[in-house]
Amino acid sequence: MKKKLRVGFWELIARIVLKNKIVILGVILLITLFLALQWKNIRFSFTEANLLPDNHIINKEYNAFLEKFGEEGNLIVVGVQDDAFFTPKAFAAWNKLMTEIKGQKEIDLVVSINDLKKLQKNDSIQSFELIPFVDQSKIVDSNYLAFIKNDLFEKMPFYEGLLFNKKNGTIRSAIYLDKEIVNTPQRKDFIINYFIPKIEAFEKETGIDLRVSGMPYIRTLNAKSITDEISLFIGASLLITSLIFFFFFRSFRATLISIVIVIIGVMWTFGFLGLFNFEITVLTALVPSLVIVIGIPNCIFLTNKYQQEYIAHGNKARALQRVITKVGTATLMTNLTTAAGFATFIITNSELLKEFGIISSISIVALFFLCLIIIPIYYSYQPVPKEKHLKHLSRNYTKTFMAWIEKMVKHNRRHVYIVAVILFIVSSFGALQIKTSGSLIEDMPKNTGFYKDILFFEKEFEGIMPLEITIDTKRKKGVMKLSTLRKMDELQKTIEEIPELSKPISILNLVKYSKQAYYNGNPEYYELPSSQEQNFILSYAKNATKNTQDNIMKSYVDSTGQVARITTFMRDIGTGNMANIEQKLLDKTNKIFPADRYNVVMTGKALVFEKGTKYLLDNLITSLLFAVLLISLLMVFMFRSFKMVVVSLIPNLLPLMITAGLMGYFGIPLKPSTILVFSIAFGLSVDDTIHFLAQYRQELTHNKWKIKKSVFATIRESGISMFYTSVVLFAGFSVFMLSDFGGTIALGGLIAVTLIFGMLSNLMLLPCLVLTLNKSLANKQEFIEPKIDVLSNMEDDTDL
Repeated sequence: MKKKLRVGFWELIARIVLKNKIVILGVILLITLFLALQWKNIRFSFTEANLLPDNHIINKEYNAFLEKFGEEGNLIVVGVQDDAFFTPKAFAAWNKLMTEIKGQKEIDLVVSINDLKKLQKNDSIQSFELIPFVDQSKIVDSNYLAFIKNDLFEKMPFYEGLLFNKKNGTIRSAIYLDKEIVNTPQRKDFIINYFIPKIEAFEKETGIDLRVSGMPYIRTLNAKSITDEISLFIGASLLITSLIFFFFFRSFRATLISIVIVIIGVMWTFGFLGLFNFEITVLTALVPSLVIVIGIPNCIFLTNKYQQEYIAHGNKARALQRVITKVGTATLMTNLTTAAGFATFIITNSELLKEFGIISSISIVALFFLCLIIIPIYYSYQPVPKEKHLKHLSRNYTKTFMAWIEKMVKHNRRHVYIVAVILFIVSSFGALQIKTSGSLIEDMPKNTGFYKDILFFEKEFEGIMPLEITIDTKRKKGVMKLSTLRKMDELQKTIEEIPELSKPISILNLVKYSKQAYYNGNPEYYELPSSQEQNFILSYAKNATKNTQDNIMKSYVDSTGQVARITTFMRDIGTGNMANIEQKLLDKTNKIFPADRYNVVMTGKALVFEKGTKYLLDNLITSLLFAVLLISLLMVFMFRSFKMVVVSLIPNLLPLMITAGLMGYFGIPLKPSTILVFSIAFGLSVDDTIHFLAQYRQELTHNKWKIKKSVFATIRESGISMFYTSVVLFAGFSVFMLSDFGGTIALGGLIAVTLIFGMLSNLMLLPCLVLTLNKSLANKQEFIEPKIDVLSNMEDDTDL
């Protein structure tokens, strides 16, 4: 009964598809139009990828920081290292540039040398006054500009590390965006349409090269690079896979319908993104290209099956029906295993990976139905295949390759096992050398101007990635207590000793500057007030900043005076170095700030990203094991044999180990981008196993359970299709190596390499294992039970 029901199901599907062609095409058109209407909901991500679950303690601490102090990543820095800067023409142009930027509604504050303020004591009102550092009436005088340059570098330690590098003479401005627009499209519009043209106009006018960085600027240009690459990937993957398809089949009609199907699949993918209100991120941007890369092999499989059926009996109608009835289960299972490889990311609790997993898996399953329905309908309206379109089934190069594979399996089985064991051992040593890495800028395009500017600011100002430390004194106005300030000073000295961190910024800087101003600007007094000085100097400082809006320090103490904030910036360092720095700072804070009187929290984008990378690495094994379990269950459903599951897993786990070994030997670290390789490649590689074993099952029936004869017949029949699809997948994933993003390059290259090893493993190691275990696998009670007759309708299944 089960056999009849299952065979009948696919016969019913074939009958419905071929008898209601116009209606079904109309339904597909309506679905496509509906999903196309959802494109209006597509939006791009304006925030960094958050790899941690929302309820993770690191996320909670970071969100608490944002609630108290507002968005931290709102700083854009513009730097210049040129002796011509302190000349009348260049300084006037700089003055104009900064004044115009400051006047924009998107800007909260600009701190620049041209309108810099300095503290000056006014004893009559017992306060400090903020007076202009630059006399605008004298900036046409070269001697005056030379004087203020010397004055800045020698007498303004408050601004050292913030606005200038004394050692190299580098100058920069700090531009603070309105925190309300930092994570909105308005930020992108301002930077692309206003800010960058202004920078370019200055460079053209003066001939001085400006360096620009800061998280809002980096995020905007990084997102632009991602969107630019979407069209590149779609175009390149469509072109290369279509050319390979045409090379194999030599048919414009077959190539055309394959292109149409994958284009519809891409349209549906964008529609799903809009329907679910998911953002386009660095990962979801890859899905349309994945649809093309995975869709073309589906088309190869079904087209190949149609042509072989037609050669077998010359009946076009029967051939079209058998495209569905004979391979429906096998193609469904292969697409489900591929989708399962992506679906494992849904369990990671990371919204970024969840959305990627959901969109990918749904798109792959939808693409399967598109291929299974449209290809038979299309060929029903087309003439029968011509002889030239069928020649690919017997080309010399494929015959030679298959003959070599067959020879290795037949006569050199022991050598195959020896090579497999050696590869496993060597790869294991390589895998042990894999290092972890994670930073906000590591995978950014290395050949872009904004990446080179990042390196410039790392060299001159020790980085641009913010690391925040908050100190809760547990009492109102506790920050301005001299005892607290002294503890903060000790912590800041520790930060300054760490070469990967920049000079810290906090309310402490203003207090030190206040003492310097009290002693008439003498830089030797840039230090904390003594116990005797604190009352009158701190009262001066409080009066000076009470009603000042353009005050860089206003965001470094909360409104109650209870919580202080220390900001430093970090170089692009790996997760291991970041962990060491974090531990060193924690040890210092635990020593300086007693837990019963202070609550110290370390946070910031740099730390959140580092913790997110570590979280993903910790969940890699879980995700991969879940993929193995899920795909194993699908294999059990197909074959109902535990031995078959074990035999099918070994040839697919070996390529993963080889890939891990290559990563170790070539210094490719584990990071968010390369973590994805294993589950995705495993899901794709298992497809070949399913096709091989499904064909082997049919050959056993045809050859009266003669194991060897069935295995070699399977190699000859399935090998060509497995070769075709592996070539397409290799070329398709290699397209991602055109990217400017290091992570995308590694993802595409590693998956491509894994799939090639997977093909060889499934063509050589898998049949060797089947032959070695032939006595167990030939047991009819275990492998040929009627309950597995779900595959019995797949005669001559030649795979993809």
